[in-house]
Amino acid sequence: MRSRFLPAALLALALMPSAHAAPPAPRTQVFRGGTVLDGSGGTPLEEAAVVVRDGRIVSVGLAIHIPVPKGAEVIDFQGRTLLPGLISDHSHVGQSVGTSVGPEHYTRENIERQLRLYAAYGVTTVTALGMNRPLFNELRKEAHADTFSGADLFGAGQGIGVPEGGPPQAMTRSAPDQLFRPATVEEARAAVRTLAKNRVDLVKIWVDSFLGKLPKMQPDIYKAVIDESHKQGLRVAAHIHDLEDARAVVEAGVDILAHGVRDQPVDAAFIQAMKKRGVWYVPTLELDEATVVYADQPLLVGDPVLRPALTPDLRAQFQDDAWRTKTLQDPKAAEARHALSTNQANLKALYDAGVKVGFGTDSGATPLRIPGYAEHRELKLLVGAGLTPVQALALATGSAADLLKLKDRGRIKPGLRADFFIVEGDPAASIVAVDRITGVWRQGRQVAGPLSAAASAP
Repeated sequence: MRSRFLPAALLALALMPSAHAAPPAPRTQVFRGGTVLDGSGGTPLEEAAVVVRDGRIVSVGLAIHIPVPKGAEVIDFQGRTLLPGLISDHSHVGQSVGTSVGPEHYTRENIERQLRLYAAYGVTTVTALGMNRPLFNELRKEAHADTFSGADLFGAGQGIGVPEGGPPQAMTRSAPDQLFRPATVEEARAAVRTLAKNRVDLVKIWVDSFLGKLPKMQPDIYKAVIDESHKQGLRVAAHIHDLEDARAVVEAGVDILAHGVRDQPVDAAFIQAMKKRGVWYVPTLELDEATVVYADQPLLVGDPVLRPALTPDLRAQFQDDAWRTKTLQDPKAAEARHALSTNQANLKALYDAGVKVGFGTDSGATPLRIPGYAEHRELKLLVGAGLTPVQALALATGSAADLLKLKDRGRIKPGLRADFFIVEGDPAASIVAVDRITGVWRQGRQVAGPLSAAASAP
Protein backbone atom coordinates (compact mmCIF):
# COMPACT_ATOMS: atom_id res chain seq x y z
CA MET A 1 0.00 0.00 0.00
CA ARG A 2 1.46 3.36 -1.04
CA SER A 3 0.52 6.66 0.58
CA ARG A 4 2.07 10.09 0.74
CA PHE A 5 0.87 10.82 4.27
CA LEU A 6 -1.98 9.80 6.49
CA PRO A 7 -4.92 12.26 6.44
CA ALA A 8 -4.32 15.77 7.75
CA ALA A 9 -7.39 15.33 9.94
CA LEU A 10 -5.30 13.14 12.21
CA LEU A 11 -3.88 16.24 13.83
CA ALA A 12 -7.32 17.47 14.75
CA LEU A 13 -7.99 14.07 16.29
CA ALA A 14 -4.68 14.22 18.15
CA LEU A 15 -5.60 17.54 19.70
CA MET A 16 -8.97 16.28 20.93
CA PRO A 17 -9.14 15.49 24.67
CA SER A 18 -9.13 11.72 24.42
CA ALA A 19 -6.85 9.28 26.19
CA HIS A 20 -7.48 6.45 23.74
CA ALA A 21 -4.60 5.31 21.60
CA ALA A 22 -4.84 5.28 17.81
CA PRO A 23 -4.77 1.94 15.96
CA PRO A 24 -1.35 0.27 15.94
CA ALA A 25 1.00 1.16 13.11
CA PRO A 26 1.47 -1.24 10.19
CA ARG A 27 4.10 -3.83 10.91
CA THR A 28 6.56 -2.43 8.37
CA GLN A 29 6.84 1.10 6.94
CA VAL A 30 9.34 2.46 4.47
CA PHE A 31 9.90 6.22 4.31
CA ARG A 32 11.79 6.94 1.11
CA GLY A 33 12.86 9.57 -1.38
CA GLY A 34 13.69 12.57 0.79
CA THR A 35 16.52 13.81 3.04
CA VAL A 36 17.35 12.42 6.48
CA LEU A 37 18.88 14.64 9.15
CA ASP A 38 19.88 12.04 11.70
CA GLY A 39 20.38 14.11 14.89
CA SER A 40 24.12 13.53 15.14
CA GLY A 41 25.11 16.89 13.68
CA GLY A 42 26.52 15.24 10.58
CA THR A 43 25.86 15.78 6.88
CA PRO A 44 22.25 15.18 5.78
CA LEU A 45 21.60 12.03 3.76
CA GLU A 46 19.77 12.79 0.52
CA GLU A 47 17.53 10.43 -1.48
CA ALA A 48 17.30 8.29 1.62
CA ALA A 49 15.12 5.53 2.98
CA VAL A 50 14.19 4.65 6.55
CA VAL A 51 12.61 1.28 7.32
CA VAL A 52 10.48 0.98 10.46
CA ARG A 53 9.19 -2.26 11.91
CA ASP A 54 6.95 -2.44 14.98
CA GLY A 55 7.82 1.10 15.99
CA ARG A 56 11.60 0.73 15.71
CA ILE A 57 14.00 1.85 13.02
CA VAL A 58 15.59 -1.18 11.37
CA SER A 59 17.62 0.41 8.57
CA VAL A 60 18.67 3.80 7.22
CA GLY A 61 20.51 4.45 3.96
CA LEU A 62 20.27 5.43 0.33
CA ALA A 63 16.90 4.51 -1.11
CA ILE A 64 18.50 2.73 -4.07
CA HIS A 65 20.26 0.35 -1.68
CA ILE A 66 17.29 -0.47 0.58
CA PRO A 67 14.68 -2.88 -0.80
CA VAL A 68 11.03 -2.46 0.13
CA PRO A 69 9.83 -5.47 2.13
CA LYS A 70 6.78 -7.23 0.75
CA GLY A 71 3.57 -5.80 2.15
CA ALA A 72 5.23 -2.72 3.64
CA GLU A 73 3.51 0.65 3.67
CA VAL A 74 5.60 3.08 1.62
CA ILE A 75 5.59 6.77 2.54
CA ASP A 76 7.10 8.98 -0.13
CA PHE A 77 8.72 12.08 1.38
CA GLN A 78 10.57 13.36 -1.65
CA GLY A 79 11.31 17.08 -1.35
CA ARG A 80 11.01 16.83 2.42
CA THR A 81 13.29 16.17 5.37
CA LEU A 82 12.87 13.53 8.07
CA LEU A 83 14.47 14.32 11.41
CA PRO A 84 14.27 12.96 14.99
CA GLY A 85 11.51 14.19 17.25
CA LEU A 86 12.57 17.19 19.31
CA ILE A 87 13.35 16.47 22.97
CA SER A 88 12.83 19.08 25.66
CA ASP A 89 15.12 18.79 28.67
CA HIS A 90 13.29 21.62 30.45
CA SER A 91 9.56 22.19 30.20
CA HIS A 92 6.54 22.11 32.51
CA VAL A 93 3.05 20.65 32.26
CA GLY A 94 -0.23 21.45 33.94
CA GLN A 95 0.80 24.92 35.09
CA SER A 96 -1.44 27.11 32.97
CA VAL A 97 -4.48 27.37 30.75
CA GLY A 98 -4.73 30.39 28.49
CA THR A 99 -3.61 33.42 30.52
CA SER A 100 -4.24 31.77 33.90
CA VAL A 101 -1.67 30.03 36.16
CA GLY A 102 -2.40 27.83 39.14
CA PRO A 103 -2.55 24.33 40.61
CA GLU A 104 -6.14 23.90 39.45
CA HIS A 105 -4.74 23.40 35.93
CA TYR A 106 -2.79 20.29 36.93
CA THR A 107 -5.43 17.92 35.50
CA ARG A 108 -5.31 14.88 33.27
CA GLU A 109 -7.28 16.65 30.56
CA ASN A 110 -5.00 19.69 30.46
CA ILE A 111 -1.73 17.76 30.62
CA GLU A 112 -2.78 15.31 27.90
CA ARG A 113 -3.85 18.28 25.77
CA GLN A 114 -0.46 19.91 26.28
CA LEU A 115 1.41 16.69 25.45
CA ARG A 116 -0.59 16.38 22.23
CA LEU A 117 0.23 20.00 21.45
CA TYR A 118 3.94 19.33 21.96
CA ALA A 119 3.69 16.38 19.60
CA ALA A 120 1.93 18.50 16.98
CA TYR A 121 5.07 20.68 16.91
CA GLY A 122 7.38 17.68 16.54
CA VAL A 123 8.33 17.54 20.24
CA THR A 124 8.03 13.84 21.01
CA THR A 125 9.67 13.80 24.47
CA VAL A 126 9.10 16.32 27.26
CA THR A 127 10.81 16.71 30.64
CA ALA A 128 8.54 18.35 33.23
CA LEU A 129 11.25 19.88 35.39
CA GLY A 130 9.46 20.43 38.68
CA MET A 131 6.12 21.75 40.01
CA ASN A 132 4.46 18.37 39.44
CA ARG A 133 1.61 16.98 41.52
CA PRO A 134 0.98 13.29 42.42
CA LEU A 135 -0.91 12.77 39.13
CA PHE A 136 2.45 13.09 37.36
CA ASN A 137 3.53 9.55 38.26
CA GLU A 138 0.41 8.03 36.70
CA LEU A 139 0.61 10.13 33.54
CA ARG A 140 4.31 9.44 33.07
CA LYS A 141 3.65 5.70 33.23
CA GLU A 142 0.87 6.02 30.64
CA ALA A 143 3.00 8.19 28.37
CA HIS A 144 5.82 5.64 28.49
CA ALA A 145 3.30 2.97 27.51
CA ASP A 146 2.13 5.14 24.60
CA THR A 147 -1.51 4.99 25.65
CA PHE A 148 -2.38 8.40 24.18
CA SER A 149 -1.27 10.44 21.19
CA GLY A 150 1.12 12.91 22.75
CA ALA A 151 4.73 13.42 23.72
CA ASP A 152 6.45 10.98 26.06
CA LEU A 153 6.86 12.36 29.59
CA PHE A 154 9.78 12.46 32.02
CA GLY A 155 10.30 14.71 35.00
CA ALA A 156 11.59 15.81 38.37
CA GLY A 157 8.52 15.34 40.53
CA GLN A 158 7.84 18.34 42.72
CA GLY A 159 11.29 19.91 42.84
CA ILE A 160 12.97 21.62 45.80
CA GLY A 161 12.56 25.34 46.38
CA VAL A 162 13.08 27.87 49.16
CA PRO A 163 10.77 28.95 51.99
CA GLU A 164 9.40 32.35 50.92
CA GLY A 165 11.77 32.19 47.95
CA GLY A 166 12.08 30.61 44.54
CA PRO A 167 10.14 29.59 42.65
CA PRO A 168 8.11 32.74 43.36
CA GLN A 169 4.73 31.94 44.86
CA ALA A 170 3.26 35.09 43.30
CA MET A 171 4.17 33.79 39.83
CA THR A 172 3.43 30.08 40.22
CA ARG A 173 0.58 30.07 42.77
CA SER A 174 1.86 26.60 43.65
CA ALA A 175 -0.03 24.18 45.89
CA PRO A 176 1.74 22.56 48.88
CA ASP A 177 2.02 19.24 47.03
CA GLN A 178 3.86 20.84 44.08
CA LEU A 179 7.08 21.75 45.87
CA PHE A 180 9.34 20.91 48.76
CA ARG A 181 10.63 24.03 50.51
CA PRO A 182 13.05 22.65 53.14
CA ALA A 183 14.29 24.96 55.88
CA THR A 184 16.94 22.54 57.20
CA VAL A 185 19.49 20.10 55.88
CA GLU A 186 17.49 17.24 57.39
CA GLU A 187 14.33 18.37 55.58
CA ALA A 188 16.28 18.69 52.34
CA ARG A 189 17.60 15.13 52.56
CA ALA A 190 14.15 13.82 53.46
CA ALA A 191 12.69 15.55 50.39
CA VAL A 192 15.24 13.86 48.16
CA ARG A 193 14.47 10.47 49.68
CA THR A 194 10.77 11.01 48.98
CA LEU A 195 11.53 11.92 45.38
CA ALA A 196 13.69 8.83 45.06
CA LYS A 197 10.82 6.63 46.30
CA ASN A 198 8.68 8.09 43.52
CA ARG A 199 11.41 7.19 41.02
CA VAL A 200 11.77 10.66 39.56
CA ASP A 201 14.09 11.02 36.58
CA LEU A 202 15.91 14.05 37.98
CA VAL A 203 15.91 16.29 41.06
CA LYS A 204 15.28 20.01 40.53
CA ILE A 205 16.49 22.85 42.77
CA TRP A 206 16.01 26.62 42.54
CA VAL A 207 19.13 28.69 43.38
CA ASP A 208 18.19 32.24 42.46
CA SER A 209 17.29 35.47 44.28
CA PHE A 210 15.14 36.57 41.31
CA LEU A 211 17.04 39.83 40.84
CA GLY A 212 17.51 40.28 44.57
CA LYS A 213 13.83 40.17 45.42
CA LEU A 214 13.63 36.78 47.18
CA PRO A 215 15.67 34.69 49.63
CA LYS A 216 18.11 32.38 47.88
CA MET A 217 18.69 28.71 48.67
CA GLN A 218 21.56 28.48 51.12
CA PRO A 219 24.70 26.45 50.28
CA ASP A 220 24.16 23.93 53.08
CA ILE A 221 20.72 23.11 51.66
CA TYR A 222 21.71 22.66 48.01
CA LYS A 223 24.86 20.78 49.01
CA ALA A 224 22.72 18.39 51.04
CA VAL A 225 20.29 17.95 48.14
CA ILE A 226 23.10 17.22 45.69
CA ASP A 227 24.85 14.82 48.07
CA GLU A 228 21.68 12.92 48.98
CA SER A 229 20.54 12.78 45.34
CA HIS A 230 23.83 11.24 44.28
CA LYS A 231 23.54 8.71 47.10
CA GLN A 232 20.10 7.82 45.74
CA GLY A 233 21.43 7.47 42.19
CA LEU A 234 19.77 10.67 40.99
CA ARG A 235 21.15 13.67 39.14
CA VAL A 236 20.38 17.27 40.05
CA ALA A 237 19.32 20.08 37.71
CA ALA A 238 19.62 23.60 39.07
CA HIS A 239 17.59 26.67 38.17
CA ILE A 240 20.12 29.53 38.13
CA HIS A 241 20.29 33.01 36.64
CA ASP A 242 23.61 34.54 37.75
CA LEU A 243 27.16 33.42 37.09
CA GLU A 244 27.92 33.51 40.83
CA ASP A 245 25.25 30.92 41.56
CA ALA A 246 26.20 28.82 38.55
CA ARG A 247 29.79 28.66 39.80
CA ALA A 248 28.65 27.68 43.29
CA VAL A 249 26.37 24.81 42.29
CA VAL A 250 28.90 23.48 39.78
CA GLU A 251 31.50 23.46 42.54
CA ALA A 252 28.98 21.65 44.76
CA GLY A 253 28.59 18.87 42.20
CA VAL A 254 25.39 19.73 40.33
CA ASP A 255 24.85 17.73 37.15
CA ILE A 256 22.79 20.10 34.99
CA LEU A 257 22.38 23.87 34.77
CA ALA A 258 18.73 24.11 33.77
CA HIS A 259 19.06 27.70 32.52
CA GLY A 260 21.77 29.76 30.90
CA VAL A 261 23.89 32.33 32.73
CA ARG A 262 22.23 35.64 31.98
CA ASP A 263 23.71 38.38 34.16
CA GLN A 264 27.25 38.62 32.76
CA PRO A 265 29.69 36.89 30.38
CA VAL A 266 31.05 33.53 31.44
CA ASP A 267 34.81 33.34 31.90
CA ALA A 268 37.51 30.79 31.16
CA ALA A 269 37.51 29.40 34.72
CA PHE A 270 33.79 28.69 34.63
CA ILE A 271 34.02 27.09 31.20
CA GLN A 272 36.87 24.89 32.37
CA ALA A 273 34.92 23.84 35.48
CA MET A 274 31.91 22.89 33.35
CA LYS A 275 34.07 20.79 31.05
CA LYS A 276 36.08 19.17 33.85
CA ARG A 277 32.98 18.14 35.78
CA GLY A 278 30.94 17.19 32.70
CA VAL A 279 28.04 19.47 33.67
CA TRP A 280 25.24 19.85 31.14
CA TYR A 281 24.04 23.32 30.13
CA VAL A 282 20.45 24.06 29.02
CA PRO A 283 20.31 27.71 27.87
CA THR A 284 16.50 28.22 27.66
CA LEU A 285 16.93 31.30 25.46
CA GLU A 286 13.19 31.49 24.78
CA LEU A 287 12.42 32.11 28.46
CA ASP A 288 13.54 35.74 28.26
CA GLU A 289 12.45 36.30 24.69
CA ALA A 290 8.90 35.29 25.62
CA THR A 291 8.78 38.06 28.24
CA VAL A 292 8.77 40.76 25.57
CA VAL A 293 8.42 39.26 22.09
CA TYR A 294 4.61 39.32 21.87
CA ALA A 295 4.57 42.97 22.89
CA ASP A 296 7.58 43.85 20.72
CA GLN A 297 6.16 42.06 17.68
CA PRO A 298 2.36 42.33 17.73
CA LEU A 299 2.15 40.83 14.24
CA LEU A 300 3.22 37.49 15.71
CA VAL A 301 -0.41 36.98 16.70
CA GLY A 302 -1.04 36.24 13.02
CA ASP A 303 1.80 33.74 12.69
CA PRO A 304 0.26 30.53 11.28
CA VAL A 305 2.86 28.54 13.18
CA LEU A 306 1.58 30.00 16.45
CA ARG A 307 -2.10 29.48 15.63
CA PRO A 308 -2.46 25.85 16.84
CA ALA A 309 -1.17 26.81 20.30
CA LEU A 310 -2.83 30.22 20.68
CA THR A 311 -5.85 30.28 22.96
CA PRO A 312 -8.53 32.95 22.45
CA ASP A 313 -7.64 34.76 25.68
CA LEU A 314 -3.92 34.81 24.84
CA ARG A 315 -4.78 36.15 21.40
CA ALA A 316 -6.88 38.90 22.98
CA GLN A 317 -4.06 39.74 25.37
CA PHE A 318 -1.50 40.02 22.58
CA GLN A 319 -3.84 42.30 20.65
CA ASP A 320 -4.51 44.55 23.65
CA ASP A 321 -2.67 47.86 23.23
CA ALA A 322 -2.78 48.53 26.96
CA TRP A 323 -1.18 45.16 27.74
CA ARG A 324 1.58 45.74 25.19
CA THR A 325 2.31 49.23 26.51
CA LYS A 326 2.43 48.02 30.11
CA THR A 327 4.69 45.10 29.17
CA LEU A 328 7.16 47.27 27.27
CA GLN A 329 7.30 49.92 30.02
CA ASP A 330 7.93 47.35 32.75
CA PRO A 331 11.62 47.22 33.84
CA LYS A 332 11.42 43.46 33.23
CA ALA A 333 11.39 44.16 29.47
CA ALA A 334 14.86 45.72 29.48
CA GLU A 335 16.09 43.02 31.87
CA ALA A 336 14.79 40.31 29.53
CA ARG A 337 16.48 41.82 26.46
CA HIS A 338 19.80 42.03 28.29
CA ALA A 339 19.41 38.50 29.64
CA LEU A 340 18.66 37.10 26.18
CA SER A 341 21.66 38.72 24.47
CA THR A 342 23.95 37.70 27.34
CA ASN A 343 22.58 34.17 27.29
CA GLN A 344 23.14 33.83 23.54
CA ALA A 345 26.74 35.03 23.81
CA ASN A 346 27.42 32.68 26.73
CA LEU A 347 25.86 29.74 24.93
CA LYS A 348 28.12 30.28 21.92
CA ALA A 349 31.22 30.51 24.13
CA LEU A 350 30.34 27.35 26.02
CA TYR A 351 29.36 25.44 22.89
CA ASP A 352 32.55 26.40 21.06
CA ALA A 353 34.57 25.29 24.09
CA GLY A 354 33.01 21.82 24.03
CA VAL A 355 30.68 22.07 27.03
CA LYS A 356 27.76 19.63 26.81
CA VAL A 357 24.62 21.53 25.78
CA GLY A 358 21.04 20.29 25.93
CA PHE A 359 17.75 21.76 24.77
CA GLY A 360 14.85 23.33 26.63
CA THR A 361 12.72 26.43 26.88
CA ASP A 362 10.91 26.39 30.25
CA SER A 363 7.79 26.08 28.11
CA GLY A 364 4.57 25.63 30.03
CA ALA A 365 5.85 27.39 33.16
CA THR A 366 3.94 30.57 32.35
CA PRO A 367 1.30 31.42 29.73
CA LEU A 368 3.82 33.28 27.54
CA ARG A 369 6.10 30.22 27.26
CA ILE A 370 3.85 28.40 24.85
CA PRO A 371 4.29 24.59 24.55
CA GLY A 372 5.54 23.50 21.15
CA TYR A 373 5.80 26.98 19.68
CA ALA A 374 8.45 27.88 22.28
CA GLU A 375 10.65 25.02 21.06
CA HIS A 376 10.49 26.35 17.49
CA ARG A 377 11.42 29.84 18.73
CA GLU A 378 14.32 28.32 20.68
CA LEU A 379 15.76 26.72 17.53
CA LYS A 380 15.76 30.09 15.79
CA LEU A 381 17.40 31.75 18.81
CA LEU A 382 20.12 29.07 18.83
CA VAL A 383 20.86 29.89 15.21
CA GLY A 384 20.75 33.59 16.08
CA ALA A 385 23.41 32.88 18.70
CA GLY A 386 25.76 31.63 15.99
CA LEU A 387 25.04 27.90 15.72
CA THR A 388 24.29 26.40 12.33
CA PRO A 389 20.83 24.91 11.82
CA VAL A 390 22.34 21.41 11.87
CA GLN A 391 24.09 22.15 15.17
CA ALA A 392 20.93 23.60 16.69
CA LEU A 393 18.88 20.57 15.64
CA ALA A 394 21.51 18.20 16.99
CA LEU A 395 21.21 19.90 20.40
CA ALA A 396 17.43 19.49 20.27
CA THR A 397 17.56 15.80 19.35
CA GLY A 398 20.69 13.70 19.91
CA SER A 399 22.26 15.88 22.62
CA ALA A 400 18.95 16.37 24.41
CA ALA A 401 18.52 12.59 24.54
CA ASP A 402 22.07 12.19 25.85
CA LEU A 403 21.39 14.65 28.67
CA LEU A 404 18.45 12.49 29.77
CA LYS A 405 20.52 9.32 29.26
CA LEU A 406 17.90 8.05 26.83
CA LYS A 407 19.66 5.67 24.48
CA ASP A 408 16.52 4.68 22.57
CA ARG A 409 15.74 7.98 20.83
CA GLY A 410 17.11 11.30 19.58
CA ARG A 411 18.69 9.99 16.37
CA ILE A 412 17.61 8.31 13.14
CA LYS A 413 19.54 5.12 13.67
CA PRO A 414 18.79 1.38 13.52
CA GLY A 415 17.51 -0.01 16.78
CA LEU A 416 16.05 3.28 18.05
CA ARG A 417 12.42 4.30 18.43
CA ALA A 418 10.74 5.61 15.32
CA ASP A 419 10.10 9.02 16.90
CA PHE A 420 10.46 11.57 14.13
CA PHE A 421 8.78 14.24 12.07
CA ILE A 422 8.85 15.30 8.44
CA VAL A 423 9.03 18.89 7.20
CA GLU A 424 8.79 20.58 3.83
CA GLY A 425 12.16 21.76 2.54
CA ASP A 426 15.62 21.65 4.08
CA PRO A 427 16.06 22.74 7.72
CA ALA A 428 19.82 22.25 7.35
CA ALA A 429 19.80 25.22 4.96
CA SER A 430 17.17 27.29 6.79
CA ILE A 431 15.93 26.61 10.30
CA VAL A 432 12.48 28.02 9.47
CA ALA A 433 11.79 24.81 7.54
CA VAL A 434 11.10 23.09 10.90
CA ASP A 435 7.87 25.10 11.02
CA ARG A 436 6.54 23.37 7.90
CA ILE A 437 5.60 20.09 9.55
CA THR A 438 3.73 17.59 7.40
CA GLY A 439 3.60 14.66 9.81
CA VAL A 440 4.79 13.47 13.23
CA TRP A 441 5.39 9.85 14.24
CA ARG A 442 5.93 8.33 17.65
CA GLN A 443 7.10 4.71 17.73
CA GLY A 444 6.05 4.40 14.11
CA ARG A 445 2.51 5.63 14.72
CA GLN A 446 1.47 8.91 13.18
CA VAL A 447 0.27 11.13 16.03
CA ALA A 448 -0.05 14.43 14.15
CA GLY A 449 -0.50 15.61 10.60
CA PRO A 450 0.39 18.92 8.99
CA LEU A 451 0.81 21.67 11.57
CA SER A 452 -0.95 24.02 9.17
CA ALA A 453 -4.11 21.90 9.47
CA ALA A 454 -4.37 22.24 13.23
CA ALA A 455 -7.17 24.22 14.83
CA SER A 456 -6.41 26.81 17.48
CA ALA A 457 -5.96 25.60 21.04
CA PRO A 458 -9.11 25.69 23.22
